[in-house]
Amino acid sequence: MTVVDTRALNRATLARQYLLDRKDASVPAAVAHLCGMQAQQPQEPFTGLWSRLRAFEPRELDEALTGRQVVRTHLMRRTVHLVTADDALAWRARHDTMLRQRVIATYRRELAGVDPDEVAAAGRAVMADRQPRTMTELVQGLEDRWPTPPRRVLGELLVAALIPMAQLPPRGLWHATAGVRNLPLATWLGRDIAELPRDESDPVGQQLVRRYLAAYGPAGTADIRAWCGLAGLPAAVRAVREELISFRDERGRELLDLPDAPRPHPDTPAPVRFLPAFDNAILGYHDRARIIDDAHLGLSVAGQRVVLVDGRVAATWTLHDEQLDITPLRPLSAREREEVHAEAQALAAFHGADVRSTGVTGPRVQVRYRRRAGQS
Repeated sequence: MTVVDTRALNRATLARQYLLDRKDASVPAAVAHLCGMQAQQPQEPFTGLWSRLRAFEPRELDEALTGRQVVRTHLMRRTVHLVTADDALAWRARHDTMLRQRVIATYRRELAGVDPDEVAAAGRAVMADRQPRTMTELVQGLEDRWPTPPRRVLGELLVAALIPMAQLPPRGLWHATAGVRNLPLATWLGRDIAELPRDESDPVGQQLVRRYLAAYGPAGTADIRAWCGLAGLPAAVRAVREELISFRDERGRELLDLPDAPRPHPDTPAPVRFLPAFDNAILGYHDRARIIDDAHLGLSVAGQRVVLVDGRVAATWTLHDEQLDITPLRPLSAREREEVHAEAQALAAFHGADVRSTGVTGPRVQVRYRRRAGQS
């Protein structure tokens, strides 16, 4: 079996994540290809799309959200993701058990004696008037029946697990500051959630495996599960295995892939790219060695924004107080610093700023800017 080294896996990941070359794709098409974008911090997908799409404009994501082509909802790993409407409806039922189990496991003591099915029925009754509600407003309709669990816990059980919800705009719009208002997915999208097929081969799981490999492969079964959080995927993998090819990584793990998916030469140049917090290019794997060193793994789960240099996490970045700061995690060559500078200036301009100056201060690369009139 062919062995693929870490650099080859890195270039495959960059190509499929649209980080090797920016693509000419619509926002819904890009979000679909990426199998969703982690979005618990509402502004982060804008940077993620800017780094992946040629000539991306924030209004394109705004229009996709308000036009109900993409939606913010709890899905993979019980985190808020930006996914297409079609994928939200097709995939949600397959995630129901995982979502419920994770919330109940997290709050086992607080939810002792609570029947989730009864809570779900009561919550659906409250939402039957088709009016958006905050989590607090939803819980207020139930707290007389369940006065013991903390409101936050009962609310999270409802909106993150029991009732498939959409987080409505203006939450998630460009430069918008808005709380979460929830409405059932089927109500917001005007279509029912697809029922889970009664098929032991797990047809929805099969689709997830194929889609994941198209955006993340080559990858192992542990990587697929780490990305989505779902159990029971071996049946789906068995069902599609004849469609796939196999490799080994340098540690001997079996990696699966689609035969015709891009696998660029390991020496393919990789441009500097700025990634938002919690980007799935990093979090979408169990083994993240293809893109981030073990010493820096904590950054990926702590919400640090990172910079890819030669395809790997090499710096963190912040944008505040009219300054974009890049903090290298390793020494950068003069050429690498120039490339980081150039991409940082473009990123500041994307965020509505006029660049005033750039420079190096100690270990940091800095871009000072001034917000344009009308930008917040």
